[in-house]
Amino acid sequence: MTRVILCDDHALIRRGIRDTLAEQPDMQIVGEAGEYGELRSLLRTTTCDVLVLDINMPGRSGLDVLHALKDEGSPIRVLIVSMYPEDQYALRALRGGAYGYVNKGGDTAQIVTAVRMVAQGRKYITAEMAQMLVESLTTPAPEAAHDKLSDRELQTLTMIASGKRLSDIAEQLSLSPKTVSVYRARVLEKLGLTNNSELTVYAIRNELV
Repeated sequence: MTRVILCDDHALIRRGIRDTLAEQPDMQIVGEAGEYGELRSLLRTTTCDVLVLDINMPGRSGLDVLHALKDEGSPIRVLIVSMYPEDQYALRALRGGAYGYVNKGGDTAQIVTAVRMVAQGRKYITAEMAQMLVESLTTPAPEAAHDKLSDRELQTLTMIASGKRLSDIAEQLSLSPKTVSVYRARVLEKLGLTNNSELTVYAIRNELV
């Protein structure tokens, strides 16, 4: 029996994934969390084999969670389930220690297959992502400017481009407005941009939002 914990800040999405996995005779949902603090508390008291994790969450991002689990030497295998484009975030997640990446907009059967593969210690990526990896090996694309951003800087970029104010971002990420302003300044400097409008245009052109 594969024990699964779900972590997503959208209750309806959690419910959909939970119902899909709970129908499987070889899977058991042992816990749910809506943000980083809840997840950490849950992991201290509950044993699981696979953590199904969203990237964009209040408090700390899913990529932050990956890094924390990796630093702790945790045996938990993580499957990222996100709305973000695969070509922008899957590689970051896999490099961060994730065992797989599935887009929320895909077939629910993919999540079932992915959880089973991850539980076996195997990596899971979609056919589209596999094709992109092959193409990147045969004809490497030049590194995009945003590839140089840290995970937190990239998260700040996408949230600004989604129309969120710095105060909203600070509240959602449990950071001070000053800290978010520092991240914004770093993003502007690294991308060679000057304001939020240019950030938004950049994010749209590069399919980050």
